Amino acid sequence: MNKIAVNETIVAVATPAGRGGIGVVRISGPDAPNMALAILGHRPAPRQAEYLAFKDAEGDVIDWGIALIFEAPHSFTGEHVLELQGHGGPVVMDRLVQRATALGARPARPGEFSEQAFLNDKMDLAQAEAIADLIDSASIEAARAAIRSLSGVFSAQVHALLQRLTQLRMLIEAGIDFPEEQVDSLSDAAVIQQHQDIINNIKEINESAQQGCLLREGMNLVIAGLPNVGKSSLLNALAGQSRAIVTNVPGTTRDVLRQEIQIDGLPLHVIDTAGLRDTEDEVERLGVDRAWQEIGQADQLLLVIDDQRGLSDGDRQILGKIPPSLGVTLVYNKIDLSGRQPGKTEQQGLSAIGLSAKQGDGVRLLRQHLKHRMGFHLVGEGQFMARRRHLQALARTERHLNASLEQLTGRRATELAAEELRQAQQALAEITGEFSSDDLLGKIFSSFCLGK
Repeated sequence: MNKIAVNETIVAVATPAGRGGIGVVRISGPDAPNMALAILGHRPAPRQAEYLAFKDAEGDVIDWGIALIFEAPHSFTGEHVLELQGHGGPVVMDRLVQRATALGARPARPGEFSEQAFLNDKMDLAQAEAIADLIDSASIEAARAAIRSLSGVFSAQVHALLQRLTQLRMLIEAGIDFPEEQVDSLSDAAVIQQHQDIINNIKEINESAQQGCLLREGMNLVIAGLPNVGKSSLLNALAGQSRAIVTNVPGTTRDVLRQEIQIDGLPLHVIDTAGLRDTEDEVERLGVDRAWQEIGQADQLLLVIDDQRGLSDGDRQILGKIPPSLGVTLVYNKIDLSGRQPGKTEQQGLSAIGLSAKQGDGVRLLRQHLKHRMGFHLVGEGQFMARRRHLQALARTERHLNASLEQLTGRRATELAAEELRQAQQALAEITGEFSSDDLLGKIFSSFCLGK
């Protein structure tokens, strides 16, 4: 991809909307130094903070605050950057933005400062995405992983793999261009081994990326079952607080209830649903329909069963309607009433956990089970943040590599093998933005905060 930075000056408020002690207006582009002169009365020395008056076109003071100039290319965006740090009132911030736009700046799009940094080779695409992930981090583990991605841990692994792919392509394409000099190199075990080593490397990176994606996106966990089996009590137990109304009256929950929780840094989007039963009540029936919709979109399902009566015909009917691809755990609740001890067993090929949502016995066991089901482990030193598009790019890379290896070992079609390697390299390069469509870039940066 040919990166071409837009030669415009942009402005935006870089702090959250609303009132605050401090507000920051960021200006980036070739006209930033001249705007500093117009707004401040003189141009501060680069990277030296000065306490100055911020003035409008008539010379009236808009605010007093700290002004900082970063000269290109030694700035976040790679352009000249002026930061005005004043009082965080919306009127003050708006007046400063209007002053900059009157001087020729354009209001920045969401993520445009990070996009400028990417276009000016200050960071690659994976690092730029890590900025948004760091801002959106919902746990310490997620923030640590985002920092590692921002510092280039993920990118370094991808770049190293791209170099190995390039070397392999050179070797194979040399055999195509100069066949008279090729001494059976394509059947050479070393070439085959290079292919396999790269595939194994992809698998290792993909495993780490899976963990990073879990940290970022979490999993959708749906709690379902017959009425009055303790689904809402289980939600409260997992959340560690009373979020759902709990009564002995069947059908209390008539709509989905969502709660965000964490298990050792793994975000869980827990969804409590209405009791699954046939009913003449129109409102409750709508709740049941929504429950099935949520089940269809779930990553994992907890089917809650009253341990006092065991697996009933109603529970079996529910199991018969659940999509086969969905991971299901049977949760036998109310063991405080049945007298059973908390524990984990296997039943009909499914994991079954006995617990008491009311007393809390066995809930920790369920939490550990959920982490295991998602393949999640605690963040290590090499862990980085990843997105679903990264996983898709890695999957395409591995698919093309396997196809290339098959062309060499099975069909000895060197031209087709070389083409598969080219596509593998292109898919991998999408992660860092070395090869990216404008549509992809627009979609990524539009999800960023305004002023970042």
